[in-house]
Amino acid sequence: MPQTSHHVVIAVFPDVDLLDVTGPAEVFALANRESPDGARYRVSLAGPGPAGRAVATSAGVRVVTDLAFADVGTAVDTLLVPGAVDPDPDGPRPRIDPVVVDWVRATAPHAGRIASVCVGAHLLAAAGLLDGRTATTHWSTADRLAADHPEVTVDPDPIFVRSGRVWTGAGISACLDLALALVAEDHGEDLALAVARQLVVYLKRQGGQSQFSVPISRPATSRRDIDELRRFIADHLTADLPAAVLAARMSLSERHFARVFTRETGTTPAAYVEALRVEAARRLLETTDQPLDRVARATGLRSVETLHRAFRRQLGTSPAAYRQRFRTGV
Repeated sequence: MPQTSHHVVIAVFPDVDLLDVTGPAEVFALANRESPDGARYRVSLAGPGPAGRAVATSAGVRVVTDLAFADVGTAVDTLLVPGAVDPDPDGPRPRIDPVVVDWVRATAPHAGRIASVCVGAHLLAAAGLLDGRTATTHWSTADRLAADHPEVTVDPDPIFVRSGRVWTGAGISACLDLALALVAEDHGEDLALAVARQLVVYLKRQGGQSQFSVPISRPATSRRDIDELRRFIADHLTADLPAAVLAARMSLSERHFARVFTRETGTTPAAYVEALRVEAARRLLETTDQPLDRVARATGLRSVETLHRAFRRQLGTSPAAYRQRFRTGV
């Protein structure tokens, strides 16, 4: 029996990120095509001004609205809010359009669920929809979101976060992961997997997959010697790397080294080394069939027991479960 229509309304406005809009729309369209029991997503683009207005996106490509904000009404099953950024000397600055914020605030109570893509989380926060919730956004604006909205618990790491009926997605391409998760919630994992196969992407990355790797997530520090040490650690993961050895390499006392390293990187030396080793293990689990004991030895974790403990601490899952989910080989 065909499913009832599910109305997805995507907000569009000048300089909106193009993929934030078209990525989810493509996922929902493919869900309609791949569904054996008749999934029926109906996607509408809504924006300020009259219906039929052409809106220029950040890529210069224009999209045409189906509805004016004022005409959306209350029949909204999923409200999807993408984002836009303005250049700033301190990094990308999310655009907070008061017209969009007011419309999101007024429409959200009538929506079955609300989701933001990338820096669209800043619009949800400005509308008061993230108060008391955990949320994510693009890693480059996470600190700004946390500073501007201290009532929001910002986690910059996950691909997406669900908090009740409010979902927030991370950096731009994560819109696909978010939309696939919404399809899975509506119609089950099998349909989401069928869509993912058509898109040639992973079904989901939220179970331990971060927005970025450890080196990317730790920007350059104010000390060249710390940055050189970080490169040394990455190149020598199988070596013995306790804090005492790293401190000696920098000709510092262990206590002083620990203070300096933590201040500069935001994490302890031991946690940093473990995170790099887990990341290396993730890559082996994703791309090889090496047994767990070899993965552990090749990444400096040394034993299967240590590998398991590190995965539980860092990713909240087991190495075997991670491989089953994210193995990329045939």
